[in-house]
Amino acid sequence: MESININKKFEKFSKNWNPHQIAVVDNMQVLLAKLKGEFIWHSHEEEDELFQVIKGTLYIQFRDKTVEVKEGEIIVVPRGIEHCPMTKNEEEVHVMLFEKLSVKHTGNVQSELTVNSYSKI
Repeated sequence: MESININKKFEKFSKNWNPHQIAVVDNMQVLLAKLKGEFIWHSHEEEDELFQVIKGTLYIQFRDKTVEVKEGEIIVVPRGIEHCPMTKNEEEVHVMLFEKLSVKHTGNVQSELTVNSYSKI
């Protein structure tokens, strides 16, 4: 067992929208990702998804509203809810995600942004 320095882990990668696994807790994974611009609309039919903003401001678009998630805040997207994460003004946002190991990156939607397996750092 060792502590994990989140800031040092963020230094190990630069690609946006490409989560990296830093830990596993039971059947949950802890991921780090750098986000910039707009992702794709998708949902996770069987799993909830938690976003914690480490740096910057994240916007989660839902079909009826957009929620602003600031540094130090979290948002839980319930299973089955269509959403589209995004950033504004070319800002790169750093997030930590908590989700089941079974979660598919973009749900049942396939795009050039879909990651089929997460690298461990």
